[in-house]
Amino acid sequence: MEAGAGSGLECQKIMDGKVNDSKNASDKAIIPSCCLKARASDPELEAICHSTVVSGWFSEPESCSAGKRVYFNNPMWPGEAHSLKVEKMLYKEKSEYQEILVFEVLVVGGGDGGVLREISRHSSVELIDICEIDKMVIDVSKKFFPELAIGFEDPRVQLHIGDASEFLRHAPAGKYDAVIVDSSDPVGPAQELVERPFFETIARALRPGGVLCNMAESMWLHTHLIQDMISICHETFKGSVHYAWASVPTYPSGVIGFLICSTEGPPVDFIHPINPIEKVEGGLKFRRELRFYNSEIHRAAFALPSFVKREVALLRDSSTTAQQIF
Repeated sequence: MEAGAGSGLECQKIMDGKVNDSKNASDKAIIPSCCLKARASDPELEAICHSTVVSGWFSEPESCSAGKRVYFNNPMWPGEAHSLKVEKMLYKEKSEYQEILVFEVLVVGGGDGGVLREISRHSSVELIDICEIDKMVIDVSKKFFPELAIGFEDPRVQLHIGDASEFLRHAPAGKYDAVIVDSSDPVGPAQELVERPFFETIARALRPGGVLCNMAESMWLHTHLIQDMISICHETFKGSVHYAWASVPTYPSGVIGFLICSTEGPPVDFIHPINPIEKVEGGLKFRRELRFYNSEIHRAAFALPSFVKREVALLRDSSTTAQQIF
């Protein structure tokens, strides 16, 4: 499931002087704090706010440029930025929800079909519902990334364009064996995807012993957010709650975390997969074999550094709280 988030386009319009003249003068006076900092340093320079690509580089978080100086401003990653050199811009368009970019080396946005492709490897899966808020992301992925978007071709897939929270609220109780949330970072419209009502909605849609895999940010940057999410999930799902992580070089800090939870019911052993990926047939059918993931990587994903156990209280002393947390 994917929920889109804005990309600061209103800031761009303000700084470019493209705000509709019919708007109040007070609207025109609104200047983002990041651009105010830029102007304070160089008042004579007109800042370009939230430029996606500055001097041939795409940066996360969004950036502002004033002259030859570049400023970064995002509460999710204070004081740091992760940049990728853009060899060639293949596609740039604004959807209703976000700015969609395709670089020669990177796709920005979700709904690319990659998760579907991986789920489709398993013949035991009977039905796959996917809810994506932004149809343009899917269309762009099908055009530029057919090896990822092949997941949409599986006959078991039913595509729903819309908001994931609303979709789940209308889902029958106990309908799903598993829910996978591949969401945007929890800022702006995606904030609700890390809050209690959303997790309660997911728990209601899962059968007893059903499982959730949810994006859970970087352990290097967001231990307070991780602790909040674990606390909510522990109270909501009543079964097992794990935090796992994987290396993803294109994310800030180079890692991303996952919450793996199960509802009350038959116990779930998340650490030891009952269907090891090495034994799944049809890997070549989906045009490639896995290059990173295997059973050893799966088990290692649940091994946590000592600082995480110290900073995330619910992960402390796992030997004495095994019944509670694991």
